[in-house]
Amino acid sequence: MARRLWTLASVFTLSASLVAGCSGGAKQQSETAPGTPSPPASSAPAGAAAPNYGDTGGIKLPIVDKPTTLTWMLVSENPNPNDSMIVKEIEKRTGIHLELQAYPSASFQDKLKVVVASGKLPDIFHGLPLAELNKMGGQGALEPINAHLGELPNFKKLYVDNKDNNWIMKSWTDDKGNLYTWPIYNLQRDVNHGILYRKDIWDKLGLKEWNGPDEFYQDLKKVKEAYPQSYPFASKTKEAIFTNLAYGWGIGGASSPAFYDEKDKTWKLQYTQQEYKDELDYLKKLYNEGLLDPEFITDTDASWTAKMTNDKAFVTWDWIGRLDLFANQVKTQNPNYNLRYGNPIGPTGRITTLPRIDNFGITVANNKNKDIALKLLDYLTSPSGAELVTMGVEGQTFKMENGKPVYPELKDVPTVDITALDKKYGLWMEGMYLKPDHRSVYYNFTEKEKEAQDKMLSGKRFEPADPVLKFTNDEIKVQADVRTTLVKAANEFSAKYVIKKDYGDAQWKDWVQNVEKLGASKYIDTFNAAQKRFDAAK
Repeated sequence: MARRLWTLASVFTLSASLVAGCSGGAKQQSETAPGTPSPPASSAPAGAAAPNYGDTGGIKLPIVDKPTTLTWMLVSENPNPNDSMIVKEIEKRTGIHLELQAYPSASFQDKLKVVVASGKLPDIFHGLPLAELNKMGGQGALEPINAHLGELPNFKKLYVDNKDNNWIMKSWTDDKGNLYTWPIYNLQRDVNHGILYRKDIWDKLGLKEWNGPDEFYQDLKKVKEAYPQSYPFASKTKEAIFTNLAYGWGIGGASSPAFYDEKDKTWKLQYTQQEYKDELDYLKKLYNEGLLDPEFITDTDASWTAKMTNDKAFVTWDWIGRLDLFANQVKTQNPNYNLRYGNPIGPTGRITTLPRIDNFGITVANNKNKDIALKLLDYLTSPSGAELVTMGVEGQTFKMENGKPVYPELKDVPTVDITALDKKYGLWMEGMYLKPDHRSVYYNFTEKEKEAQDKMLSGKRFEPADPVLKFTNDEIKVQADVRTTLVKAANEFSAKYVIKKDYGDAQWKDWVQNVEKLGASKYIDTFNAAQKRFDAAK
């Protein structure tokens, strides 16, 4: 992917004195103020038909009846975002002139630290973790969304009235029931990562794609026989391989190393389950027989790439974009190279379920522009707003051909991806897209990527998503104190278990006992306590 599309997770510790003055930000301008933008183009003469901007979900345009400026801090690679199409079109439709404080993803978090510490917050910004937002909101720096539900028809319909989504009103709110973060809906693809394998090699050897760990093991043995100098299964994710594959053993979860056991209705620690030992035993067998790359814990991206493109390895776990990237990289010397998305290798045959709702920490400062800022976010959550910020303006920036947007002005661009749309039009700026239109280029799959989606969807191979819980400050402290130690110890033990020949049942038994000394029970207790509150909440 050209850009990071996941939740920002840096934690900032801010004192109350730093946010006490957070009522700053952009001001609503008088019509005579210097630099005031022209009246909104969407304002029609009396008696004229209002412009049709599609389905706004009930939010009325324009949002303001006099020129208004909002500041918005977000991520963009666009060199001139304030001169972009998106800024001009939003002003045309809503009457709101945006002053974007845009920074590349590489420097955004550092800039955000400075801005938040100064207490002079933009009207809209994103990037803080939920606990920090709730803390700042409680100090009066941020505006609670739930106080404006009557003015936010798209938010209310999607996150309050919808029983599948209204868990956020329990899980993301503070102790007073206030919500300070605006969600992103339906951003994720169904399949983004998984097992990738060289189908051309499988076909050459007369092998059928495996179903389950035993068949996968037998396939690797036959590949090893044909290519004795190879290690068929390679990895570049280092110790993360243990959690990458855990879904196939039924112990994966977004809150790893904690996971929710749907059968027992309780949270458990991944590292002490029999299924985790089974996974380690399986990898140990592959390692001992030369089927798993002995450098699987230390491989760099470069060394792993060399192995996967030079017949030194034939299976891996990675992002689906690699299916075409590797093939394009070696097409001259190996035109038959055919990397495909394979079945999961664990006994459950499942992969992770990606979230339908993401939290990027999008929030609104508590100042006199708060009502307008929230209404703008609501418009961008509507079908009309979703199309605007992730596709553009039909007939102006794109035209539809065979159900897909085509950009005539970008006809000479090798790949029209979201980065190209950001740089040209200001589309897909991180923090601005709230409900992406799935006709957008981001959801244009290659034939191989589409096969991956279809294979997992048709086979219903997704592990159920775990509940999203709300923790108390004391529970958050316990997790912060314990989790890092648990993960570090588990990674070290797991690697030794797989690699060292003398590691087996005795060492596993010792590990299960020792992990309790690291606070395993205290850690898991926080999840089960939060689950009880979640279940009891109406």
